[in-house]
Amino acid sequence: MSALAAPPVPAIDPRLAGDVLAHLEAQLGSTQRLLHAVLAQGVAIRAQDVDAVVRQVAAFQAELERRARLEDDRARLLARAGTLLGVAPAAVTLSQLTALMAPPDAELAHARSAELRGMLAELTREHACNQALMRQELSFLDHLLRLVDPSGPGDTGAYTAGGIRPAHVPYTATARSALNLQA
Repeated sequence: MSALAAPPVPAIDPRLAGDVLAHLEAQLGSTQRLLHAVLAQGVAIRAQDVDAVVRQVAAFQAELERRARLEDDRARLLARAGTLLGVAPAAVTLSQLTALMAPPDAELAHARSAELRGMLAELTREHACNQALMRQELSFLDHLLRLVDPSGPGDTGAYTAGGIRPAHVPYTATARSALNLQA
């Protein structure tokens, strides 16, 4: 009867544990900033505050650019863990990663990972809501532009994608009065 050799138990690496926990903290901070920008953008969209919407889009983009460094750090951490575990970096799971940590650090890593997943789910929901609100606002704007100049089906109205009125479309008092809301 032959005994199957048990896979080697990986050694606890306190330095890796500290780096992973610090990385999770950085991910949480970054995700919190993204969520703040998305929530503020939703408020601005609802208030039809174009300047605030643009500012929040810029804040969101800036944070996404900073996250590129976090993704590089994540890749390096997974490569380190993969080497210690004898698996490819892409195959490293949170359970495998926390096997390289002391129990209190592993518990903290699981908690932070769960918090990060929850925050990312909320970020995804709010971002999808903002996209729907923007589509609704843009559809309404398209509707208003068609009222100003109902040129025909398929035409986007008097304005081009560049925002310039074509020379052949007259701008008359009648077109202006289509948006006059006074009775």
